Amino acid sequence: MSYDHAAIEARWQAFWDEHATFEAKVDASRPKYYVLDMFPYPSGSGLHVGHPEGYTATDIMARYKRMKGFNVLHPMGWDSFGLPAERYAMKTGTHPRTRTDECIGNFKRQLEQLGFSYDWSREIATTDPGYFKWTQWIFLQLWGCFYDREAQRARPIAELAIPPEVEAEGEEAVRAYRDGRRLAYLHEAPVNWCPDLRVVLANEEVAEQVEAGHEVIRVPMKQWMLRITEYAQRLIDDLEGLDWPASVLEMQRNWIGRSEGAEVQFQVEGIEGEAGRLSVFTTRPDTLFGATYMVLAPEYPELAALMERCGVDQATVSAVETYQRDTALRSERDRQIDAAEGKKTGVFTGLHAINPVNGARVPIWIADYVLMGYGTGAIMAVPGHDSRDHAFATTFDIPIVQVVAPTDGAAVDVQAAAYTEAGVAVNSGLIDGLPTAEAKAKITAWLEDQGKGEGRINYKLRDWLFSRQRYWGEPFPLVHGPGGEVRPVPLDELPVTLPEVEDFNPSETGEPPLAKALSWLVLPDGSRRETNTMPQWAGSCWYYLRFCDPGNGAAFCSPEAERYWMPVDLYIGGAEHAVLHLLYARFWHKVLFDLGHVHTREPFQKLVNQGMILGATYVPKQPDAEGPKRIYVQDEVEEVEGEFVHKQTGEALTIQWDKMSKSRGNVVNPDDVVEEYGADTMRLYEMFMGPLEASAPWQPEGVFGCFKFLGRAHRLFFAGEEGEAPSLRELGEGEGNEAQRRLLHRTIAEVSERIERMSFNTAISSLMVFVRDIEKQGGAVMGREAGGIFAKLLAPFAPHLAEEFWRALGNEGSLAYAPWPAADPALLVDDSWTLVLQVNGKKRGELAIPASLDAKKAREAIIEMATKSEAAERFVGDKQPKRVIYVPGRLINFVL
Repeated sequence: MSYDHAAIEARWQAFWDEHATFEAKVDASRPKYYVLDMFPYPSGSGLHVGHPEGYTATDIMARYKRMKGFNVLHPMGWDSFGLPAERYAMKTGTHPRTRTDECIGNFKRQLEQLGFSYDWSREIATTDPGYFKWTQWIFLQLWGCFYDREAQRARPIAELAIPPEVEAEGEEAVRAYRDGRRLAYLHEAPVNWCPDLRVVLANEEVAEQVEAGHEVIRVPMKQWMLRITEYAQRLIDDLEGLDWPASVLEMQRNWIGRSEGAEVQFQVEGIEGEAGRLSVFTTRPDTLFGATYMVLAPEYPELAALMERCGVDQATVSAVETYQRDTALRSERDRQIDAAEGKKTGVFTGLHAINPVNGARVPIWIADYVLMGYGTGAIMAVPGHDSRDHAFATTFDIPIVQVVAPTDGAAVDVQAAAYTEAGVAVNSGLIDGLPTAEAKAKITAWLEDQGKGEGRINYKLRDWLFSRQRYWGEPFPLVHGPGGEVRPVPLDELPVTLPEVEDFNPSETGEPPLAKALSWLVLPDGSRRETNTMPQWAGSCWYYLRFCDPGNGAAFCSPEAERYWMPVDLYIGGAEHAVLHLLYARFWHKVLFDLGHVHTREPFQKLVNQGMILGATYVPKQPDAEGPKRIYVQDEVEEVEGEFVHKQTGEALTIQWDKMSKSRGNVVNPDDVVEEYGADTMRLYEMFMGPLEASAPWQPEGVFGCFKFLGRAHRLFFAGEEGEAPSLRELGEGEGNEAQRRLLHRTIAEVSERIERMSFNTAISSLMVFVRDIEKQGGAVMGREAGGIFAKLLAPFAPHLAEEFWRALGNEGSLAYAPWPAADPALLVDDSWTLVLQVNGKKRGELAIPASLDAKKAREAIIEMATKSEAAERFVGDKQPKRVIYVPGRLINFVL
C-alpha cells in the first residue's frame, strides 16, 4: 500500500470537523493549557510557507498537552481591520468588508488543510460587530477612568476628587478638569500625515509608506490619545517573572526608557514668572555648568508666543517658521536617524535663557534632533559631554566647555570630541571635585532648595496616539454635544457600526470618510458622532480574552471563563511584535485588572518568537558597479554543473536568502507543497529545519527528505509490494525484543523531553532514528503495542498519518486524547558500558561491555573479551603482551 497523503489527510480533517474533536470547554476538574498564536492579518496574497511555522509549533504543543491530560484551549481568529483592505477599497470601490471576508476565507482554507487542531467554534474577527462592541466597551472603560498615582491604579472618573476652586467655577470647569485626567483624552498632537493616502500613520507605518514613494509630513491634529505613560513603571516592573526571551524583555525596557535625573527650570531672558519658564529634563544635572546653549523642538507649542513677547526681529521669525515647515515634512524616524549619524541642522530663535546654576546667558535654538515626545521638548545642550550636542555646537560654532574630567586625571580635549563618561566635576562651582554620582545628588538637592528644579524619573515612552482618519476601523463610541461636551454611547446602543458609504477616501483636508456620512454623523439633538476610527492595534489588544468566551453577548468574557483560562500559557509570534503589540496588550490588560475585570496582572506567561523562513533569490556573481542591485527569481535561473546561471543570458549567479515577499519573487505557496507532499510533510519539515527561534532557508530537498521519512514509517504499518516486511498491524502484542524495547523507551524519553523544551527538530531526529533502527532490524519484529506508542509520538508532528496508524491498529476514534506514553526508567539505563582499549598506551579502540558484567568482579571475563576483540586482533595479533594493565571500568592496556 503506497502512502496516499491526500486521501489520509482529507479523511482525518473531515473526522475532526465532524466530531468537533478540538472543542474546549471550561472544566474545573482538569488542568488547563492555553496556547495561542499571534493571530494573522488576512491579506489578499494568502499564506506563504513562512507563516505556518509558528502555527505548527503551537499545534505540536496543543496536541502534546491534550495527550498529557490537559484541557487545551487552542483558538484562531483574524486581525481584520487594517489599511490594506481600505487601500483596495479606495482603488476599486469594493467595500473593505467584501475584500476582508474573501481574504479570511482563503486564509482559513489554507490553515485547515494543514490539520491544525484549532477550536474553530471560537473563531473571531476584529471586524465582527459582536467583537468590536466589546472593543468599544473597553475603550469606554479607559475613557471612564483616571490613574490614581497615589494608589498606583486606575479608578472610575466619578471617584476623582475635584478641587474646591475648580468646583466653584461651575460644571464646565469640572468637566474640563475630569477630561484632562482621563486615560483616554483628546489632544492636539503632531501626527504623521500622508497627503497621498490622506491618512494619519502610526510611527511604525511611516517607513513602509516612504519606501513606497509616499510623502509623510508632521501636522498638528486633534486626536484621541491613551495615557499609557501612567503605566510606564508597572510595565517595567511586571516583566519580572515572565518567561519571555531576554531580547524581548530588553526591548520592552528600552522602549519604555526609564531614566533618572532632574527637571531644571531655565528662565527666558526678558520674560518673568511662569510664562518665561523653560523646563528641561536631564539625566546629567552635574553638567549644568557646561550648558552653553538650549534647543527646543521645532514643534515647541509656546515658541511663537515667546518670540513675540521678546520682540524678536521679523527676519529671525521668518527663518524659524521656514525651518518649522521644512521639519514638518520629515518623519520622526528620519530625524532620529540623522541625529544618530551626526547630521545637524537648526535655527537660532533670537531668544536667550538664564542658566539657573551660574546666571550665564545661553542662546536658544530650534533643531530637529530634539523631539516633543521625549521629556519637555526642550533640552540644555552640553557639547563638551554629549555627542549630539557636540556635533551641533561644532557645526554652528557654539562654545564648548569641559565640566567633567576622568577620575584618573587623564587629559581630554572636549573641543575635539565629547567626553561622555562619568568622572569628576570640574569648572562646576559648588560641585567641583565630586565624582559624578555625588555631584548629581548635590546639584539636584541645591536646585530643589533654590526652587529651580527637582529630582525626577522620566520615561521615553509616549502616550499612545489612538486616532486614525480612516473608514475601515472601529468607530469610537463617543458623541460630541453642541456645547463641546463629550458623552459615551450607552452600552445598550453598542456596537456603533460603520455607515454604508460610497466613497472610502478622506477629504482633501484630512477629514475622515465618516464625516461625509451625514445621516449617521448628526444625531437628532444636534450632537455629532466622533468621525475618527480606532487603529488596527485596538482589536488585537484584547483578542486573547475574547477567545476565552467568544459567544458571550452580555460581557466581553465571563468571570468564570477568564479565571479558568487566563493567563495564556504559551504565546508564539514574530519578533516584529516584540514591542508595540505586546506593550499595548499589557497596558489594556492592566487597566482591566485595576477595574476588576481580569484577575491576572499580565496576559502572557511564556512567549516564544519563531525564526524566519527565508526564500531563495539570485544575484550576479559580479554585481554592477552602478545602478540598483539586480535580483532574479527561481523561474529565471537554472543549475548547470553545480553553478547557477541566468536561463537567457547565461550570466553566472549566486544564491542569497531573504525574507519571503512578493516583491522579491521568492514566496513559496503552502498549497503547492501540500498538494505534492502533504500537510504532514510540510509540518514536519518546518519543524525539522532547525531550532524554532532560528531563521532558516527553505530547501526543497529537505521537504522531500521528510516525505521519504513518512513513507518509511508508513511501510512499517502497511505491507507494500511482495517481498517487503509484513506490517506491524499483523503482529502480536508487545514491544518487541529487549533491544527494541530499549530503543522504544529511549525514544519516548527523548521525544517527551524535547517537546517540553520546544526542541522540535531534535525530537523529530529521535523519531527518524527510531524508524531507521527498526528498519535495520527487519521492522516486523516489533509488536502492536510498540506501534501504538510510535503513533502517539508521531501525532503532534504528523497528526494525519499518526491517526491512520492508530486506526490500523484497531483503535476506535481519534488518538487526540490518547494518553501520552511514559518511558520505563529501567529501560533507559544503558545496557553496556565502554572500555577503552590501548596498545602501548595509545588508544586503539573501544569495547562495549555488557552491563551485566561488573567492572571489578568480572575482571577475567572482561580481559578475555578485550583480548578477542577486533581492535586487539588488529593491533596485538599473535604477539604475546609483556603485561596487561586493567583499570576497572575505564581501560585496558596491552604492553608489547
